Amino acid sequence: MTELNVNVSLVDVSPEALATMGAGHIAYVKQIRSEDVPSLFPQAPHIAPGLKLFTLHSADGTPIMLTDSREAAIANAWSNELEAVSVH
Repeated sequence: MTELNVNVSLVDVSPEALATMGAGHIAYVKQIRSEDVPSLFPQAPHIAPGLKLFTLHSADGTPIMLTDSREAAIANAWSNELEAVSVH
């Protein structure tokens, strides 16, 4: 049996191609501060400053939902048949 080694450089992958790789299958959970809400969710009501919140985004970065718990964001991803990954 022959061992096959394949190396792919992520430098060669455009941001657009990388975003479409997980489209419809992968979503990411990101922790944000309440001060960041208006830029991501302009339609959201005013939220008190200083709160730790979580967002769920599609693979291309489009915000999907806002919640106060990481678990709720993951549950929403699962309910929409998306694999949730965390972003630090």
